[in-house]
Amino acid sequence: MPPARALLSVTDKTGIVAFAQSLRDLGFEILSTGGTAKELAAAGVPVVELAAYTGQPEILGGRVKTLHPRVHGGILAKRDDAAHREQMEAQGFGTIDLVCVNLYRFEETVAKSGVTLEDAIENIDIGGPAMIRSAAKNWEHVAVVTSPAQYGEVAAGLKAGRGTLPRELRFRLSAEAFRTTARYDAAISGWLARQAGGAEFPEVLSAGWTKVEDLRYGENPHQAAAFYRDPGAVRGIGVSRKLSGKELSYNNILDCDAALELVREFEETPAVAVIKHNNPCGCALGATLEEAFRRAVEGDTVSAFGGIVACNRPVDLAAAKAMTAPNQFFEAIVAPSFAADALKQLQTGAKWGKNVRLMEAGDLARPAGERRRDIRPVTGGALLQTRDDALTAPEPLKFPCGTPSDAQLRDLMFAWTVCKHVKSNAIVFAKDGMIVGVGAGQMSRVDSARIAVWKAGDRARGAACASDAFFPFPDALETAIEAGITSVIQPGGSMRDEDVIAVSRARGVPMAITGMRHFRH
Repeated sequence: MPPARALLSVTDKTGIVAFAQSLRDLGFEILSTGGTAKELAAAGVPVVELAAYTGQPEILGGRVKTLHPRVHGGILAKRDDAAHREQMEAQGFGTIDLVCVNLYRFEETVAKSGVTLEDAIENIDIGGPAMIRSAAKNWEHVAVVTSPAQYGEVAAGLKAGRGTLPRELRFRLSAEAFRTTARYDAAISGWLARQAGGAEFPEVLSAGWTKVEDLRYGENPHQAAAFYRDPGAVRGIGVSRKLSGKELSYNNILDCDAALELVREFEETPAVAVIKHNNPCGCALGATLEEAFRRAVEGDTVSAFGGIVACNRPVDLAAAKAMTAPNQFFEAIVAPSFAADALKQLQTGAKWGKNVRLMEAGDLARPAGERRRDIRPVTGGALLQTRDDALTAPEPLKFPCGTPSDAQLRDLMFAWTVCKHVKSNAIVFAKDGMIVGVGAGQMSRVDSARIAVWKAGDRARGAACASDAFFPFPDALETAIEAGITSVIQPGGSMRDEDVIAVSRARGVPMAITGMRHFRH
C-alpha cells in the first residue's frame, strides 16, 4: 500500500512545522512548495518539492506551480471508483490524501494605505483556492485543512485513526473550506467592484465576513448570537480592540457602534456621547474631554447610568477620573485610545472597573470619498442602502422666518447632528453644545416633542430644537415653543410647511430648513 501523502502550501506559517512533523510521525510523505518547503526543510522535516513531484518547474514567477494534473488528479481521484483507479495507474499518478493550504493575504493587502491595483492583483491566490476546492469536493477521500487553528484537532484525529480522519470531521473541514473560498472571493470581488466604480448594488450580494466570536446570547437570553467582522474594514467597532473588561454582549456591540458613529461626526472639538438602547441620552462638546463628558452625562443623568460612553479624543486621566466618580456606572467606554494612567484609573478607580469594557477604536477620521453601505435582513431577504453619511442638502440652509444668531446656529447644527442618530420620530433640544432633551422612537412627532420637553424641563428655555423629518402639523413645534425653545431646524417638505412656518414666524422663533431628512428606523 503506497504511503499517505500530504500537500502543504501555506502563506501563514504559524504552527506548520509542528503539524508537518506530526504527519511525518504517522508515515505521511510531505509535498510542498516554495517558502513552505524551505521552512520545513530548515526545521529538518523531510519534504519533496512539488516541482520535483510533478516534473514541472514553477513558471511565470510562481504564478503557475500547483495547477498540474498530477496535483489535481491526486486530490480529486475517487479511491472507490475503478475507472478513476485505472486512469491514475495509466498516468502514473499517486493520490494526495491531505491538503493543507491557506491563501495569499488579499484582505490585509488592500487594507493598507496607498495599496495599488497591481499589488492587489498580485495578492489574488489562484492555485490555493483551486486545491482547497478540489480537496473539499473530494472530502470522502481527502482531508482539507485551511487554518492553523485546525492543526491540533486534525493531528489528534489522525493519530487516533492511525492516519485516517473520522468521516464527520472530514465533512466539517470541507464545509469550512468552501466557506473560506467563498469569503475570499467575496473580498476580492467587492474590492475590485469598488475600484471599478461599478454598480452601487450588485446583482449578487456577498458579505464574506469573518466570525470574531460567539456571544453569550442575542438581544435576549433565549436568542443565540455571534459577532462578525468585515475583513475590509479599517475603522469602526468591528476592528476595535478590547483592552479590558467582561466580554461584549450583542446589545453592547450595537450601542458601542451607535455611540462611536455619533462622536465621529465631531472632528474639530472634543465630544462625548452616552448611548442607551441605541439612542443618545446625552451628547456634548467641551474645551476638554473631561468637560464634554460631564456635560454629556448632565444631559440625562438617570438614563446615563449603565450606558455606553464614546469619546472622539484619547481618554486622559482627568476624563477617566470624571468617569469613575461616585454614583456612576457604564457598561463600556469606547475611544481612539487611552493614556496609561487613564487606563489604570478606569480599571481600578471604581468597583466596576474590572468589568467595564474598554474599547480602543483607533483613528476615527472619515476618509475622503468614503462610501459606506447598510445591510439589514428581513424575512426571506435583505435591504441594502448607502449609509446616511451626509448632514444637509447640497443647497445652503434656508431661513424662512428670521436668521438665527451665531450662537443659535451653532446649537441648531449640533442638535441636528445628534438628531440624525436618534430613532425616528426624533426631536432633540440642545443648548450651548449640549443635549438637554431627547424624544425618540415615537409613532407621532408630537409625542416625541412632549418627551423632549419632559426630559429637558427648565433647560428647554433658550434651547434649539431639531426634528429629523418635517413637521406634518404645527402641534409638535407649538409644544416645543411653549416649553421655551428659541430656534428650530427641520428638513421641510410638508404640504403644511406654510402653516408650520407661520407658527414659527408668529412666535419670533428663527427656523432653518435643511432640505434633507434623517429617518432612522
